[in-house]
Amino acid sequence: MAVKVKIPTQLRSAAGGATEAELEGATVREVLDDLYARFEELGERLSDEDGSLRRFVNVYIGGEDIRFLDGLDTPVQDGAELTILPAVAGG
Repeated sequence: MAVKVKIPTQLRSAAGGATEAELEGATVREVLDDLYARFEELGERLSDEDGSLRRFVNVYIGGEDIRFLDGLDTPVQDGAELTILPAVAGG
């Protein structure tokens, strides 16, 4: 399933300057695994060693926060849009 992942400005240097990526996966976890395989540094910055998202990272699928859905096991539909929003201090 093709999923569009929006990469925020503060993470683009870890993604070779990409603003978005077209990835595959049936769940948020699978999509993020595909993202990390493509851009290894993003995996280091967004996830803990156990594979969970770091505390300051928010992920939305279709505008819904995955923390209020099934977390990383949230299913994604073909053509869905996933947005990564790390918390930024000093706001």
